Amino acid sequence: MTNKKSSSELSYIILITVIAALGGTLFGYDQGVISGALNFFSVHFHLNQTTVGFVSGVLALGAMGGCLLAGFLTDHLGRKKVMLLAGCLFTLSSLVLAISQSVEILILGRILSGIAIGMASTVVPLYISEVAPAKIRGTLVSANQLAFAIGMTTVFIVNAIIANTHALAWNVALGWRFMFGSGMVPAIIFFVLSFVIPESPRFLIKVGKAKEAEAVLIRLNGEETAKKEALQIEDSIKSEKKGLISELFAPGVRFAFLIAILAAVFQQLTGTIAVGYYAPAIFKMTGVGTNASLIETIGIGVIKIIFVAIFMLYIDKLGRKKLLRNGALAMVVALLLLSILFSIGKFNMVIDVLILIGVLAHTAAYELSWGGGAWVIVSEVFPTSIRGRALSFSSMAMFLTSYFVTQFFPIMLSKLGAPVTFGVFAVFCIIMAIFAAKMLPETTGKSLEEIEAYFKEKSTH
Repeated sequence: MTNKKSSSELSYIILITVIAALGGTLFGYDQGVISGALNFFSVHFHLNQTTVGFVSGVLALGAMGGCLLAGFLTDHLGRKKVMLLAGCLFTLSSLVLAISQSVEILILGRILSGIAIGMASTVVPLYISEVAPAKIRGTLVSANQLAFAIGMTTVFIVNAIIANTHALAWNVALGWRFMFGSGMVPAIIFFVLSFVIPESPRFLIKVGKAKEAEAVLIRLNGEETAKKEALQIEDSIKSEKKGLISELFAPGVRFAFLIAILAAVFQQLTGTIAVGYYAPAIFKMTGVGTNASLIETIGIGVIKIIFVAIFMLYIDKLGRKKLLRNGALAMVVALLLLSILFSIGKFNMVIDVLILIGVLAHTAAYELSWGGGAWVIVSEVFPTSIRGRALSFSSMAMFLTSYFVTQFFPIMLSKLGAPVTFGVFAVFCIIMAIFAAKMLPETTGKSLEEIEAYFKEKSTH
């Protein structure tokens, strides 16, 4: 037996990663479907702007609840069962939304969808990080971000096909139902395929099923490596406490918790929401044609997919610190460029093209760094005994920050203007670059047990 992973072992790891990452696809699909359905169901139910805003925003509230629920369940029932439950909720929420006969049922469907998203965003990166070999863990965990981009781009295309092949009256009556209902297809696929994947070996060892865990590790890494890794996991878990929430603030864990929370919050302070807000108007200004909105949404989605794929190639080669630091600095440049261009106030072909370059540069920098990098960091810094609940708090912090940024961004825009708003996000990105350079430990190539040992050792100094 050599240290080099056999093709069958690698193929198996990739297979279960792809299946798990379907949860990320559903995250993107369910989050993006509202963009096409909103204008139609708001007319169908005669909704005012306040209610429309609540229907849109309630998803984030459901997601925060889903994060907390997943954190508890993953540490007690296991990672696989939570993915199955998330698949059920994704299916149920799509069905409820599709058959809604009142705005109250519509809101219920959005809450269920949010809970499913929160559960998937917690359990999927956690599961992949626990089955992935250390040398390619970053690449495999970031498959979740790629799946998210694919899911969102796919639903943009589905929405466009439904909306553009029928009359307005049909879309108001039925079109939005088909948009929501289409989510049942990937949800059922995710649910069925989740039966195929094994339970996380780290969870199995944690609950005393060492033989089952070793069998999974043999499938993943080969017999020789599996025995060694099983012993490392057992030793690590024996040294841990009972996995109480209070352990998040214990020496050896609280610094890891701080790193994860900051990484989660910073991901939402990159300015990606601000740039996304302006993208449709920018594409229209540059004269892409009458279908500017469709081209913008699908075009940005394709760009995201391309750059996430590039990120996956380099996350385990260049390391977390370098990519996150350089990505933050690149976003600073893009945001300052946008700030300067919007401060000029006079738009012409040259300015329009430069703004377009700024938007694309920021999108690329985000997807090459913090878009997937934050998920990689939060999935790998915690001990096995509390990894589920700890990661759930990180995911919840991400959704909470996203909610506040979404709510306050329009206020910033109206009170401060676009130049200052982009400048504020540039300052956040400078802070993020310093965080990546000075605080963030390099975890590339280390096993989860080695990362845990690093944080324990750091707490003694």
